[in-house]
Amino acid sequence: MDCAACVAKVERAVGRLPGLTDINVNLMAERLSLRRGADGSTAEAVEQQVQALGYKARRIAGQAPPMAAAAPTACDCGGHTHDDHDHSHGRSHAHGPDEGPAHAHAHGAEDEELAAGTPWWRTAKARLVGLIGGLVVLAWLVGHEWPDLARWGWLAATLAGLWPFGRRAVALARAGSPFSIETLMSVAALGAILIGATQEAALVVFLFALGELLENVAAGRARAGIRALVSLLPRTARREAGDGTVEEVAATALCVGDIVRLRPGDRVPCDGEILEGHAALDESPVTGESVPVPRGPGEPVVAASISTDGALRVRVTRGAADNTLARIVRLVEEATASRAPTQRFIERFSQWWTPAAMIAALVTMLLPPLLFGGDWGTWFYRGLALLLVACPCALVISVPAAMASGLSAGARRGLLVKGGAALEAIGSARTIAFDKTGTLTAGQPRVTDLLPLGDADPLEALRLAGAVEQGSAHPLARAIVAEAASRGLRLPDVTEAGAVPGKAARGVVEGRRIAVGSPGHAVEAGAVIEDPRIAVLEAEGKTVVVVLEGQVPLALVALRDEPREDAVAGIAALRALGLRPVMLTGDNPRTGAAVAGLLGMDVEAGLLPADKLRHIAALKQAGPVAMVGDGINDAPALAAASVGIAMGGGTDVALEAADAALLRQQVSGVAELVQLSRTTLANVRQNVAIAVGLKLVLLVTTLLGITGLWPAIMADTGATVLVTLNALRLLGWKPSLAPRTAA
Repeated sequence: MDCAACVAKVERAVGRLPGLTDINVNLMAERLSLRRGADGSTAEAVEQQVQALGYKARRIAGQAPPMAAAAPTACDCGGHTHDDHDHSHGRSHAHGPDEGPAHAHAHGAEDEELAAGTPWWRTAKARLVGLIGGLVVLAWLVGHEWPDLARWGWLAATLAGLWPFGRRAVALARAGSPFSIETLMSVAALGAILIGATQEAALVVFLFALGELLENVAAGRARAGIRALVSLLPRTARREAGDGTVEEVAATALCVGDIVRLRPGDRVPCDGEILEGHAALDESPVTGESVPVPRGPGEPVVAASISTDGALRVRVTRGAADNTLARIVRLVEEATASRAPTQRFIERFSQWWTPAAMIAALVTMLLPPLLFGGDWGTWFYRGLALLLVACPCALVISVPAAMASGLSAGARRGLLVKGGAALEAIGSARTIAFDKTGTLTAGQPRVTDLLPLGDADPLEALRLAGAVEQGSAHPLARAIVAEAASRGLRLPDVTEAGAVPGKAARGVVEGRRIAVGSPGHAVEAGAVIEDPRIAVLEAEGKTVVVVLEGQVPLALVALRDEPREDAVAGIAALRALGLRPVMLTGDNPRTGAAVAGLLGMDVEAGLLPADKLRHIAALKQAGPVAMVGDGINDAPALAAASVGIAMGGGTDVALEAADAALLRQQVSGVAELVQLSRTTLANVRQNVAIAVGLKLVLLVTTLLGITGLWPAIMADTGATVLVTLNALRLLGWKPSLAPRTAA
């Protein structure tokens, strides 16, 4: 398939079959998915309907993973089934039987490698172009020697192209698409034959076929961007057998719990956890981070990263169909299938534009001769040319081509965006709201001060606090537990454990009712705290918690979470882009102000989760708002914002909870996302200008009689190729932390 028009044709045709719903065609993956009712049409009927349009369809057995998914293996690790779905793989005749994107779940690896590398000149569309082109050249040569016979050569060239295109036009009309480009071109060519303009009819058919071939080549280049991600995963892995020996197996055969050995320089074949060894891992193929990251026992590794300098023993934690790289490819494919608001508008517009253009062409043919005595042949010819000028192909493809390239370019840089709508929204944001802990800061606070209150023993207070916090996953709780462990304190069991959301953790330790929370919560609990050290610590950017026994304060614990290394530069880059960064934090106002002052941004502190939602609603009144969080505790705020951005390093939550995810967990990635969005939207505007501009120019010149049939079709196919090539420029996009104020 070449463009969004192909998608619309297939969806409309299949939608006419009984008992089928939720029909969706993914252009980049060349995959059709649908839901079939109990008495719905069979998979064979779907294949026949798609084949009638000029495409080949083949059902995918069992599950339908993305292009990166693994081939079915004996161990059922990961993945999921679609018991009530039929999946057809739409494949254009331009690919021929052996070409298309890699689908390892449907073919063997060798077959897919051949398919992906099939040259364009071996495709059916290339053969058709060669046939028509050869007949055109032959007709031209014959015309020089025997002018009277030339028209038969031109007629033969026209009919050679009209046969497949006309059949497709009829099939499309029967399938619910009567105003397709094939219909417009066929009517124009037949009309040209009727008035004796056989040479121009042949050129129209040839240029149309050539344009389809060029579109297909360009679409193949766009798909190659996704295939490049798939190729990052090694085909084999060194799996450790039960007796300790090492055997080489297909990477797709790895299952959860398998042990894999990596040598220096090996590419990691799976998501896993290091059991033995230390190495610097180059994760740039997945996250875009160019600096190798040191990893050791107990730390995770992601598929497709490279062990640069050490041997590792790794336990597989995700099956081949569910590793980080496979999920990234799946998200990119799903994102390219979604439609941005601009794209939806243009598609609705084109549905009305084409029939309106046919009416306008008919009026052009009839009114001047009938009302003003114009020559019938002249105005009939101009009406036919107007049909070709009116073809909306270039306009329809202008948005999805740019969006697909932008999404693929972002994925290569560790910037995952779930569709054109989210990518469009990011570029239009006026305010960027940040959570503090784990987003602007490293998310790894440590205890800096332990101060007793009254006659209490500070170590005893720390022991009791650690006992209460040991069941919590909150970063501050983990820091307190870690501090207690580092001081050799044995933590007792806790009963009646609970929490006051956003304020404190509490429980009963050795018969004593202990609470660990903010100074404000301590006051609410009835404690009397008038210690000037709290204000001093908070002014230093530290978070202060109070350890209480009943209403008696035992100690102050100060913790600090340092800002990320790139946070200052990342916030400065956002300001340079004309955006307003705002910190929304549940921390106290003095600590929030200290961190915000260091980073150079506004702050709203002391916020409970519900308060964050209210602040986001208030910010949205001034324009679209992007919310950046860790993808776990900030899920409500991420959903409430115009667009949610998660910093999660490829975790499930980061990939699923928000509209976009930053795999590198760097604040600078937010500015990169904004730059990517603005660059993509600028590319969209350029494409629309090219498509509409050429149409307007040809519309005027056609009505004035300056240009005729073949310039009209050349302008249309030329515009389609131009907008596609312009969109492909985005595949080479690279961000800059010294951005321009406009893209």
